[in-house]
Parts: sequence; structure tokens; C-alpha cells
Amino acid sequence: MTVNISNLTIATPVAVSSTNPVALELNGAQAIAQFPSVVQVLSDGSVQFSAPTKGASSKSTRRTRCEWSESKNWTLGSAPDHWNRQEMTLTKVNSAQKVVISQMHVRGDDSPPVKVFWNKGNITMGFRQSYNQTDPVNSALLQGVPLGTKFDVIIHATSEGVVTVTARCNGVSRSSSGLQLDDSWDTRLFEFHGGVYNQVDYTDATPATDGSVCIISDLSLSHG
Repeated sequence: MTVNISNLTIATPVAVSSTNPVALELNGAQAIAQFPSVVQVLSDGSVQFSAPTKGASSKSTRRTRCEWSESKNWTLGSAPDHWNRQEMTLTKVNSAQKVVISQMHVRGDDSPPVKVFWNKGNITMGFRQSYNQTDPVNSALLQGVPLGTKFDVIIHATSEGVVTVTARCNGVSRSSSGLQLDDSWDTRLFEFHGGVYNQVDYTDATPATDGSVCIISDLSLSHG
């Protein structure tokens, strides 16, 4: 299936300029046209995202990403259901073997309510019940998701703030319980993210070959 990222925002591991080392963000159509080394449409219509560990990062981290995000924000109450369905294959992973692959993010803060990880061959997640919660509650979701294997990650949020995360691979499906966000999130603006976000800090000694690559073969975002 052809994956259309043209109207999504792409956070790249490419610097804004030679004098501005911060990671460049641009829309999907521009990313495909200008930076095929990090965002590439493959012959079957799927999209490959590449994030070398040593690259440009946001101001707040020393971690690189090649991630799509929704260009329009939404509140929990703006629709009965909010869905992020992503089918993907992780073909390469960084030396830490840990990468964020899907998120329900919040505007203006570095602590989203939901992060989903590929972690040493397993799918795990972190959940923040409250907006000001310092540390997420981490849990295992699905074991046995090897590199090179197609899998699904689904985040579903309701207008009442109930979040369910599901991971599927090789015919096995596991879902979290319904996780209840408290009312501190009610006025916040959200957007879904996906792709690869390295969970290892780069240093001067980081090899140029280190990094993570994924192929997204299906992507569905809906609010209604």
C-alpha cells in the first residue's frame, strides 16, 4: 500500500544549515524531494526512514530521529476516537538496540503521555497519567519482534482520555489495558508521531555507521 506522508511534518537528522546545528523539520513532500538519504519512497510505495545516531538533534537532546508527526494538533474532546495505525519493519537499530517507534505527543512539552519502543527485540511502552508526571510507568507489550519482521503498532485514544496501545507481529497480538489519562490533559494539544527516534546519545566517538532504519508500509491517522 502506498504511504502518503506529503502533508505530515518530518523531523530529520539533518541540520538546518552549516551554521545552525539544530535538526531540520519540513513537510513530507519536501523531505522526500530534498533528503532521499533519510526519507525515501520505495518501489512498493512504502517509505523508509533513516536516522544515523550521529546527526542533528533538537535543542533539548543529543538523540537523533527521523520521525513523522501530524501537522495539525487536536484535543482529546475534539473527536470520540483518535487512531494512529502504523505497519512497519525495523531493518536496522542503533548500538543501544532501543528506539522510539510511535508516540502520542503533546505540544510544548518533552514528556508525552505515550511512547512506544522497540527495545532489544520487544515492544515496550511508557505512559504518563498526569501532565506533570516526571517519570512514565513503563511496561512490556509484545515479545519476539526481530529485526526485518513486519509488525503493527496501534495507539487509540478516546475523548474520555482512555488510551489503549496494541502491538501485533507474526499473528500474535497484545494490547495494554485501557489507560486513563487524568484531567490535566484535557486542554492539551496532541499529535501522533512515528518512525525512528534513537534512544542513545551521540558523542564524538559515535561511528558514522551507527543508527536506525525503518520501513513504514501502512499508515492510517484518523480522528472521528
